[in-house]
Amino acid sequence: MTAHEDKETPVVSADNGSADSAGSAGSGGVRAAAKAPAITREALAAAGLAVLRREGLDALSMRKVAAELGVRAASLYYHVQDKEQLLDLIADSVVWDARKLATAGDWEQCLREAAHAYYRHLHANRDAARLMAGRRTPGPNLLYVLDVMIGRLHAAGFSDEVAARATLTISTYVQGYVLQEQVPKAPRREPDAASELSESCRTASAKQHRNIMSLLTVVKAGDTGAQFSFGVERLIDGLRAQLPGDPES
Repeated sequence: MTAHEDKETPVVSADNGSADSAGSAGSGGVRAAAKAPAITREALAAAGLAVLRREGLDALSMRKVAAELGVRAASLYYHVQDKEQLLDLIADSVVWDARKLATAGDWEQCLREAAHAYYRHLHANRDAARLMAGRRTPGPNLLYVLDVMIGRLHAAGFSDEVAARATLTISTYVQGYVLQEQVPKAPRREPDAASELSESCRTASAKQHRNIMSLLTVVKAGDTGAQFSFGVERLIDGLRAQLPGDPES
C-alpha cells in the first residue's frame, strides 16, 4: 500500500452499555463524546492528494482537506503550520512511486526509467507539475529518490557536481515538460470568415521561413511522448560525454 493510499481508521470511544460505563458518563447515563478521527501525516497527505485530483490546485484549501478527513481545519495545524507546509507534504506524496527506482544496473537506464516514471506519475495527478514546481522543502520520499539518482551517477564515475546538476536537470526537464502539457488551453474557435486569411498568413510564413515546415510537421504529428523521449535521450547523451573515463563495469 502506498503512502497516499494509507488512511488511518477513525478512533471512536467504546461504550459497551454496561452499568459501570453508563455511570461513568454521569447520572444521566449520557454517552461519552466520540473522539476526533486520528490523523497521521500519511493520512493528511492522502486527503490532500484526493482533493488535488478531484478539484485541482487552485481549489485546494485547508478546510477542504480537513473535510476530506472528517475533522475541523484547526486539527491540521498539529501537523502543518500553514497551507504551504501542507502543499510540501502533498508534493512529497506525489513522488512515492518513484521510490521503486532501480538501485542497480546501468546508470543510463536508471535515469531513463526515472524520467519516464516521473512523467507518467505527474500526468496521473491533476496539477501535479504545478504543485511540484518551485518546491524548496523536499520530504523523505523526494530525498530518497534524489539520493538514489545521485548515487547511480557517482557509481558511474561522475563528479559530485555533475551528478548533482544532472539530477536537477532531469527533474526540472520532466516537470517543465508536463507543466507545458497541463497548462489549460484556450477553447478552439469555430471556423469563421477569417479562415482563408489565416491560411494565407500561414502560407506566407512558410515561404518566408522555409525551415519552419519541419517544426510544423513534428507539431502536427502530436506525438508528445516521442518528443519527451527525445529530450530525455539527448540529456543522457550529454551526460555520457561528461564521463571522465570508462562507464561503470
